Amino acid sequence: MERSIIGIDLAKNVFQLHAEDAAGHVLWRKRLRREELARFLAKQPPSLIGMEACGSAHHWGRVLSAQGHEVRLMHAKYVKAYVKRGKSDLRDAEACCEAVQRSNMRFVPVKSVEQQVGRALERSRDLLVKQRTQTINATRGMLTEMGIVAGTGLRGFKALIARLDAGDPAIPALLLSALRPLVEQWRALDASIAELEARIVACAKSDERMRRLQQIPGVGPLIAHALVMAVGDARRFDTARDCAAWIGLTPLTNNSAEKTRIGHISRQGDHSLRRLLVLGAANLMRRARVKPGQASAWVQGIMARRPFKVATVAQAARIARIAWAMLRSGDNYRAVAAHP
Repeated sequence: MERSIIGIDLAKNVFQLHAEDAAGHVLWRKRLRREELARFLAKQPPSLIGMEACGSAHHWGRVLSAQGHEVRLMHAKYVKAYVKRGKSDLRDAEACCEAVQRSNMRFVPVKSVEQQVGRALERSRDLLVKQRTQTINATRGMLTEMGIVAGTGLRGFKALIARLDAGDPAIPALLLSALRPLVEQWRALDASIAELEARIVACAKSDERMRRLQQIPGVGPLIAHALVMAVGDARRFDTARDCAAWIGLTPLTNNSAEKTRIGHISRQGDHSLRRLLVLGAANLMRRARVKPGQASAWVQGIMARRPFKVATVAQAARIARIAWAMLRSGDNYRAVAAHP
């Protein structure tokens, strides 16, 4: 008996299903509540199931895979091409059913619970860091309106906090009452960020893959953790460039006839992972600019040929490629000899 192909349009509470046989004939269409979906599909024979890779797709991918189905997730942009005129849940489910059968379709691997929890740690930290920065900027801005400024960075902000805690007479009493809750919020955010970072660092120390990745110059615990949790199984990428392109660190190309134009990086994929890689590369390039004798020949060459920011992104792409090779092979980092 040939297995059926099922397309599912995921939602929060109501799910639309569309099933076909191998010849493309419609078998059935169902509209199910959330609590009915797993029970209904558990009664179906093992099938090929296609879904868009959205927020809850990985959860349902794990649930349905455990029932014996083959689950394939697809980027929503790739499924859109198979949607017929108009927009409805039924047409979306039908498009998923059609797209999942294409031999040239690119699929998104189903993430494990460990991966999703690890990424949640990173996202929570990113959100708290943004809120901490907003709190600092708001406090600085309101004090600047009173003619009270301080140096940049954490040292300057702590100088402002000391004046607020001491009840500086130059600061109006009413303004003090408005700024003190912001200072308390900053302290709470700072403590929460430190706690999350400690958990990420502890995870990076306990994982053998993350420890090896930290051998790469410019890679610390946060970047190593993000790489392992985001990439997962490195064997799903055939080449190092495929991995860098998935992160969004390779240039866009515009090719027509005999003309090829190279543009800026695609910025596709996981933006938080890409940002961490660029920040790590920037620290590495700044050290190379201060101490060029300790930099590799490649780093010195790219800095001589390209602007600093372009060279930094190139270094980030290089780090991503090295990390892919190490994750795929299981080898340690092999350092390049410094420029004589």
